Amino acid sequence: MGTKLYVGNLSYSTTEDTIRNLFAQAGDIAEIAFIMDRDTGRPKGFGFVTMATEEGAQEAIRRFNGQTVDNRALTVNEARPREERSGGFGGGNRGGYGGGGNRGNGGRDRY
Repeated sequence: MGTKLYVGNLSYSTTEDTIRNLFAQAGDIAEIAFIMDRDTGRPKGFGFVTMATEEGAQEAIRRFNGQTVDNRALTVNEARPREERSGGFGGGNRGGYGGGGNRGNGGRDRY
């Protein structure tokens, strides 16, 4: 199955090929996934590399965590399982929108 690694602090100009060539130095790669913003289609600055073996994953962490790529110090560590998200808009009960008052006066309510 392999070991999935989180790779963060990527420059927006860093490509999958750059990461593939770098991580191949530590061992065989099973998969690479860059996370893209669904609205803009641009990279979000992080991704995941699944190394084929645990040994390769540990070697990649040792070698590349903190290494500078495209003028950014990479963060490389073992990926944690994705946490379940609660539904809604941030989970809290916001009720109404609050006492907005007169919005035409810069937020200063006059009584």
